[in-house]
Amino acid sequence: MSPPIQRSTTTAFFVQATISFGLSMAAVAIGIAKLPVGPWERSFLALGLIFVVTSAFTLAKCVRDRQETEEVTNRVDKARLDKLLAEHDPFEVKI
Repeated sequence: MSPPIQRSTTTAFFVQATISFGLSMAAVAIGIAKLPVGPWERSFLALGLIFVVTSAFTLAKCVRDRQETEEVTNRVDKARLDKLLAEHDPFEVKI
């Protein structure tokens, strides 16, 4: 049995990414709120911000899913190769 897949993301990196995301969202939201424009323009920018954030989450999920699929495929291919190598006898004489 092969060992489980180890993730390289540390807790510190996760916390840094979360804080960075929160600060950037707050900065853009404050910037939109402080703009000297009417409510329609402000609402349009806020909806645009929401769309960009949800699209970024969707893209990140798709990239993660593809990476996990490739890892599983690579593990299956490695298991097949290991099985073939274990069954192969280089000194066997075939007549």
